[in-house]
Amino acid sequence: MDWSNAAIPAMRLEARFGDRVVPAFCERPKNLWAMVEQAAARNGDGEALVCGDKRLSWRETVRRAQEIAKGFGKLGLQRGDRVALLLGNRIEFPLILFAAAQAGLVTVLLGTRQQKPEIAYVLSDCGARLLIHEASLAERVPDAKEVPDLIHRVIVDDDAGRSTFARIADHPPLQEAAEVGEEDTAMILYTSGTTGRPKGAMLAHCNIIHSSMIFAFTMALSAKDRCIAAVPLAHVTGAVANITTMAACAGTLIIAAEFKAADYLKLAARERVTYTVLVPAMYNLCLLQPDFARYDLRSWRIGGFGGAPMPVATIERLAVKLPGLKLMNCYGATETTSPSTIMPGELTANYVDSVGLPCPGATIIAVDAEGRELPPGEIGELWIRSGSVVRGYWNNPKATAQSFTGGFWHSGDLGSVDADHVVRVFDRQKDMINRGGLKIYSAEVESVLAGHSSVIESAIIAKPCPVLGERVHAVVVTRDGVSSETLRAWCAERLADYKVPETMQLSIEPLPRNANGKVLKRQLRDRLGT
Repeated sequence: MDWSNAAIPAMRLEARFGDRVVPAFCERPKNLWAMVEQAAARNGDGEALVCGDKRLSWRETVRRAQEIAKGFGKLGLQRGDRVALLLGNRIEFPLILFAAAQAGLVTVLLGTRQQKPEIAYVLSDCGARLLIHEASLAERVPDAKEVPDLIHRVIVDDDAGRSTFARIADHPPLQEAAEVGEEDTAMILYTSGTTGRPKGAMLAHCNIIHSSMIFAFTMALSAKDRCIAAVPLAHVTGAVANITTMAACAGTLIIAAEFKAADYLKLAARERVTYTVLVPAMYNLCLLQPDFARYDLRSWRIGGFGGAPMPVATIERLAVKLPGLKLMNCYGATETTSPSTIMPGELTANYVDSVGLPCPGATIIAVDAEGRELPPGEIGELWIRSGSVVRGYWNNPKATAQSFTGGFWHSGDLGSVDADHVVRVFDRQKDMINRGGLKIYSAEVESVLAGHSSVIESAIIAKPCPVLGERVHAVVVTRDGVSSETLRAWCAERLADYKVPETMQLSIEPLPRNANGKVLKRQLRDRLGT
């Protein structure tokens, strides 16, 4: 199976980053700012950005971005300088992103949950010259001595008395765009740093354009589509699957400050949402709202999801309640500028254990410990090559050399690719449980638990054992007082005995996640004392 029946524009092999040859769209914008300008040319009067009571057309968005770009120049920023954003989901976020692209600057995206030491490390590592931050996060901004390269700080707030954003926003529009090459870095997103210091993935203009066009064409998006960004804009799903993908199709980005199921449903109905990318738990929380049926969600036609498997029960309930919604699994990472696989919506129900097909132009293989490709269906580490794969990590040639081989990025995920190119992901290499030599993939156990009506979500981790090495421990978020004995019995009916969780922690609190929606199992292991 492949995407040959989809309306994918022509592609050709091109040299990229010196030593790579990857498929690329023959016709494409030359950089991110050109893509924004094309959106305005196609749909100038159409809504581009909606946030609360603020609404901007694409023509107005371009003008506002040009005003900010002029402000960057007034600060003395030059092509290639880094501008760091410590902002939540607000309308200024995409405007700054677009303005930086016009000015030839590199945006460095910081998560609002990051703390002062993490922020100081990123700002110092990337040499940011400007930080634009929420007034409410001022206490997390490092002192000048910690970040000597940072010479400008701008505050964004709805209260004009606290905000200094006018310092860069209130200027005549910048008419000329900087000369920016396709391979120039547009954004730096730091990985979660599961081992050691976080690494700054360098997303080039060509990576972002390729991924945005992949989303637009595989999901048949157009200027009529309306997307709610309910995931953080500061991470790759928010920045690419939401912001730049809407630029690629000249559609509308509706910005939600945060995800709360009740508020989300109201917003989706009022704004006639057509396209989303959420984590599976968000869909489940929406379905659990007692008044779900009263919302008119008939316009919602594309439901992208990723970060975790979608429970079969959730797929089935959505099929009943929203028969017009096409669910499409999206698997990717910061290093792949979001999508590496996408599951065609008509196949989702038949391949619930799969993350989809390789995106057009992508090559995905499973390799053994020596880096040799494995036969179809065999489990190994997934390596990914495409026009979306980044050049490497900022200021970190050692990590780049360790994680990239011949244009393939080493994902660290254990998975398989079958003869029909269907990709399956079983676990992170570090998360696989070895119980006395028997391998247990957490995704399988989590999928079984998700089928129980009392389970909202779960995470399987290893619990150290002096005899067997590791045993299976489950952290389960429940909703109606179900017992661990009941859930273990449920698993025992559906899994081999050695896969059944031997210990369980039940909770009503959501699992800890990073801003891309992936469960932070390291935190769970720390709580367990492993």
